[in-house]
Amino acid sequence: MGAVSPQAARPSRSIELPYAAQFAAAREELPGHDLSWVTSERDAAIARFSELGLPSQRVEDWKYSNLTPLAKTDFTAPDRKAAEAARAEVAERFPKESAAGRLVFINGMLDGPLSALEELPAGVRVLGLADAMADEGDLLKSQLEAVPALNGHALAALNAAFMADGCLIILEPDTELALELLFVAAPDVGAVAYHPRISIAAGAGSTLALGEQHTALGELEYWSNPVTAISLGETAQMRHYKLQEESRRAWQTALTKTRIAAGAAYENFVVATGGRYARNEIKVVLEGAGASCELGGGFLLAGEQHVDNRLRVDHAAPDGTSRQTYKGVLDERAHGVFQGKTVVHRGAQKSDGNQLSRALLLSPNAIMDAKPELEIYADDVKCSHGATVGELDGEQMFYLRARGIDEASARSLLIAAFMDEHLQSVADQAAREWLQGAVSRWLAQHLSVGEA
Repeated sequence: MGAVSPQAARPSRSIELPYAAQFAAAREELPGHDLSWVTSERDAAIARFSELGLPSQRVEDWKYSNLTPLAKTDFTAPDRKAAEAARAEVAERFPKESAAGRLVFINGMLDGPLSALEELPAGVRVLGLADAMADEGDLLKSQLEAVPALNGHALAALNAAFMADGCLIILEPDTELALELLFVAAPDVGAVAYHPRISIAAGAGSTLALGEQHTALGELEYWSNPVTAISLGETAQMRHYKLQEESRRAWQTALTKTRIAAGAAYENFVVATGGRYARNEIKVVLEGAGASCELGGGFLLAGEQHVDNRLRVDHAAPDGTSRQTYKGVLDERAHGVFQGKTVVHRGAQKSDGNQLSRALLLSPNAIMDAKPELEIYADDVKCSHGATVGELDGEQMFYLRARGIDEASARSLLIAAFMDEHLQSVADQAAREWLQGAVSRWLAQHLSVGEA
């Protein structure tokens, strides 16, 4: 198949992305090019992206996000030698400190020497995506077919076309796994773009604890476009914690799509402090009776950072429970977004869904857009939503200042308390402390900037 033009059919609703034209040259160099079904899927994906185009703000789901600067950047594919050259620094700055298994990615490519999978439990398989394309084509095909479909999403289509690495995580019924994923952006010959694909299939009664960190070796410009597809079997339990500390010049457009069977539970908590622009999009379908999910997040932004949190939970079966709770702190000219939607389908009686967005504005120039939505087609449900935007409490500030605490320290204490109250909902203590550390780092850095 020849090159497909990235120009979309409806230009008023899309932005031309010159980067997409690189697919024609990259097609034969991408992993899996010798598997006919992989190349067929890639060709279909780039054709789908051609139809959709990079979404403009005329597309409702992207109304708060302007991707025009992304389209103007000359992104390139990562260079393997550059990633290998960064290995020693990654090892020094991000040492393995827990007993969990670990996968390390540098510029989107799995680094075998830094990863640790020697002690995986019986009944668990963890494979790099590029390795699976080379050695486990049939397994890869079956797993990609089993996870939720990603049709209709332009950047997911781009991921499917360009994905070069990532991982498969497979848990047989009644197994347990603790795993860490570390994604590090390293200096390369230019601004790189990478598209990791994470595919997770957790069997009935299994338990997965997944910690995911995105960071960089310096203030680099790059684009990370990860897609995570998750399928939880009956009564499976998954705790998914993500720390997004990308470079302040970076773009991240992340999509997570989860399908949850009867009695299974999914907990997701994201802390975001990095990125020039970050999109945290999570879609969950409660497919079985009694399925549940808890989606929490916190974001702390300054300068001209922009974070767009878009969540959607579909209650497709009775007795499902969902919670969406996000808190943000915005200073200077930062822009935060919360778009949360709960859909209760016909027949999903006894559904219980709640949404809450709260934000602190530390500057008159900061912006917070909150758009919680409920769409209900059943008559026996309990659903609610709310959103608040405010400033630091003046009386609390006065109380702290009256006791000799300087203004910067008083602000830091109140912000830390605002976020810590939210972080207490994280069930895993080690993960909670890990995420709290990111909040503390942001506060320390922000105060040092403010006092300079």
